[in-house]
Amino acid sequence: MKAITPHYIDGKVVEPHGREVMDSINPTNNTVIGRVMLADEEDTKRAIDSAKHALASFGGRSKEERAAILLRLHEVVKARIDDLTDAMVEEYGGVHRFSNLIVQMAADSFFQAEKALQELPLVRTWNKTSVSLIPVGVAGLITAWNSNALFICLKTASALAAGCTVVVKPSELSSFQTQVLIECVHEAKLPRGVFSVVTGLGSTVGAELVRNLDVAKISFTGSVAVGQQIMRDGAATMKRVTLELGGKSPNILLDDVNLDEAIPRALAIAFLNSGQACAAGARLLVPRSRLEEIKQRIVAVMANMPVGDPNNNDTAIGPMVTRTQYERVESHIQKGIEEGAEVLVGGEGHPEGFEAGNFVKPTIFVNVTNDMTMLGKRYSDPS
Repeated sequence: MKAITPHYIDGKVVEPHGREVMDSINPTNNTVIGRVMLADEEDTKRAIDSAKHALASFGGRSKEERAAILLRLHEVVKARIDDLTDAMVEEYGGVHRFSNLIVQMAADSFFQAEKALQELPLVRTWNKTSVSLIPVGVAGLITAWNSNALFICLKTASALAAGCTVVVKPSELSSFQTQVLIECVHEAKLPRGVFSVVTGLGSTVGAELVRNLDVAKISFTGSVAVGQQIMRDGAATMKRVTLELGGKSPNILLDDVNLDEAIPRALAIAFLNSGQACAAGARLLVPRSRLEEIKQRIVAVMANMPVGDPNNNDTAIGPMVTRTQYERVESHIQKGIEEGAEVLVGGEGHPEGFEAGNFVKPTIFVNVTNDMTMLGKRYSDPS
């Protein structure tokens, strides 16, 4: 079992003031693999204060200096792709091929930000008027567990390119990934205070970031309900707020669709990240005239999308991130059956041989109507 300290303030790994401890549980077998000491409001204030002091000098750095930092970050994160992939697989059950793709994108985000920075004029002039693009201030970056490494890198790359200092509140469910990224940032030798991390609950660390007067910008990825709360609370201090709340919009097949191409793609998107993604196309709307043909194709394609051990390169669908998430998905399956939807693939219970983990049978319903529970609350809150 690992003791995890995913907190980084003023250029060094720190023990938190907060004393709450959380177990990190491998969802593949529900064994405890680590213990995380969570940060609290005091830790968050320390990180914000460090970022505020660093902003005075970092915000004035040239485009070339910022670009050099971004390229260093690209190199150090790129060198740890295997470690980040392993962390994603172990701590939340992301299948290997998806996790590896995500962390490659995470590393590349610094390179892409550097390229964008070089192409962006920071001063524009019209006649006698000049407009300069300057850092907005300290940025609070709040990330989601389902692609934590990618979210941290994407948000950090954009903020640093703009000359902002950052305080990251990563998901507490993703502390292994966070710890690897802290090691990467430390190796890149950023100026002290430019990048800080406080891992804790949204009700403590997240809330302090949103209400603190010294934080000028919040970038949040997560649920609609929390996003609404951030928008309301951030307004009190006139924060600039960016919300990525996602959704689960349908894929729509028209009458002339090529099913050999469309069905595999639609199912790959529907079960993206084991269905745990705001970008997952969890509904498929099809022409009634081709319904039977489409049902047959779905059954055939799903036979080649195995659920199982996320460490296996052939696995397409892994476990739910927590026992709570497993129970939530099972309740939707049960409710769908009770309300009269037809189970085409899957159904209740664990897949055979995977009873120890948070594995759900990949399930597809047909003959679903708009008044059913699965198309109600679930789609108004895609968290």
